[in-house]
Amino acid sequence: MDVRRAGERYRGGDPQAGIETRHAFSFGPHYDPDNLRFGALIACNEERLAPGAGFGEHPHSHTEIVTWVVEGELTHRDSAGHETRVRPGDVQHLSAAAGVRHEERNDGDVPLTFVQMWLMPRDSGGDPSYTLVPGIADVTPHAVPAAGATLRVRRLDRGGRTAVPDAALVYVHVVRGEVRLAGEVLRPGDAARITGAEGLEAVAAEPAELLLWEMTA
Repeated sequence: MDVRRAGERYRGGDPQAGIETRHAFSFGPHYDPDNLRFGALIACNEERLAPGAGFGEHPHSHTEIVTWVVEGELTHRDSAGHETRVRPGDVQHLSAAAGVRHEERNDGDVPLTFVQMWLMPRDSGGDPSYTLVPGIADVTPHAVPAAGATLRVRRLDRGGRTAVPDAALVYVHVVRGEVRLAGEVLRPGDAARITGAEGLEAVAAEPAELLLWEMTA
């Protein structure tokens, strides 16, 4: 298990424009050849947008983009004609495939925080697609078959426990709260990259929310 702390994330964004970003993987000008990916996962960005701030229309291709809103409301628009509002508890999944353009904004009057994760698909090409799962339940996994990955959301009360999937690769991201995992204490923004997970369990020291990616090798 390789633990990466919130304070180790690369700083990005444009604070003067109301955009603050924390990158878990090599990203843009923060190039790190030893931290390019973990399994299919190539980005796990914590994004903070002030009211009125956002990312103008820009292109993506050959990327599975999954977004989890922590607080506030995210406005999404794309070149395939989708326009949605993504709220806490919703899972947004944009499959860029051969190419799509989109924009993301905070059109609300309160700060927006979200976690955006990019995965590399096994095959290139195809048509872009868009899915919004409102209010996903803990028992409902969200599969990203193009990348051989499944996202599981876990919300735990104090003392609550959840099994870590027995899988070739598991990525655990702490959204809020504090958990203990294999002797390590993980807090908001911390992540664990686990290879060959077997019989592991996360225990909440206080109410917590986790994102767990289960991936094939």
